[in-house]
Amino acid sequence: MNYNIPNCLIILSGIGQIFTALIYPYIRHQVFDWYNDVKQLKPLNQEIAKTYGRYIQGLNFSFGLIAIVFTNELKEQSALAVALTGLIAAYWVGKVATQIAYYPMYDIPKRKLFKVGSYFMNTLFVLFAVVNTILFINNLINHYKL
Repeated sequence: MNYNIPNCLIILSGIGQIFTALIYPYIRHQVFDWYNDVKQLKPLNQEIAKTYGRYIQGLNFSFGLIAIVFTNELKEQSALAVALTGLIAAYWVGKVATQIAYYPMYDIPKRKLFKVGSYFMNTLFVLFAVVNTILFINNLINHYKL
């Protein structure tokens, strides 16, 4: 079984991941008022929260850059392609699962931009999860001849 994901879809996913990294500070500040919430934490916890925020931003950017620069390598069915697409797929599937499980409990400001933006971002997250999961499954099946 061999699924051929078009390069343009992988690159689109990469561009979207970089977009999420770049828009992340705006969302934290404008939508979630994150910085004011973080100020209420103890100093060490503030730094931990900021560090995790940077990790998320850095991973999103890095995964996007990998998708754009190494598009063909992500499809080559090597052990490294299995590992990397598995990591990226797990990351985005986990993100989508977290969105579904926890985020509906919280209020997002009712501005139309934020409402439309939440649908757009969730659509992107599902795209990233689907593209990378298909890449992972294809690499896994073909590398290990399953």
